[in-house]
Amino acid sequence: MDFSSILLQRISHHLLRRGESISIFENCTSGFLQIAFSQMPESETFFKGGLTLYGKSKMAGFENNEDDAENERASCERVSLNIGEKFDSDWAIALSGYTAPCQDSGDRVYTYYSISYKNVIIRSDIIELHPMTKPIDAQKYFAEYILTCLRCELKRHNHYIAQTTA
Repeated sequence: MDFSSILLQRISHHLLRRGESISIFENCTSGFLQIAFSQMPESETFFKGGLTLYGKSKMAGFENNEDDAENERASCERVSLNIGEKFDSDWAIALSGYTAPCQDSGDRVYTYYSISYKNVIIRSDIIELHPMTKPIDAQKYFAEYILTCLRCELKRHNHYIAQTTA
């Protein structure tokens, strides 16, 4: 899997410069985010690890069986906080969804994602793609989109930190 080397370098640069760490939970991307982090320069200093689990796992913090969007989004946010805590990382990303339409997904292709920083949810949203999107293309898109969001949050929070310490 090829990711933008500039994107990976910038994420790595921000995390290294700040001395912060990150952990990942993913299901529908099947480890693509973890692959991306393993390709980053000096990733062993900031990438604490991740989990790839399928289904709504109690282990990851998906405790309800309700299908409505608010519960699914809240579950994803809870998992982001749980993963950050379990791996003792500053940053955490969680995502959960479907890369192929099926009955469980309401015939949709989507993922909810959540990014937390120091145990606070800073970004949480849904990405939805056309139902005819090939599963591998959905996985790639979800992974790259979330990496881009992370880079934006790293930049934004770096600016915020600089302002509050000045």
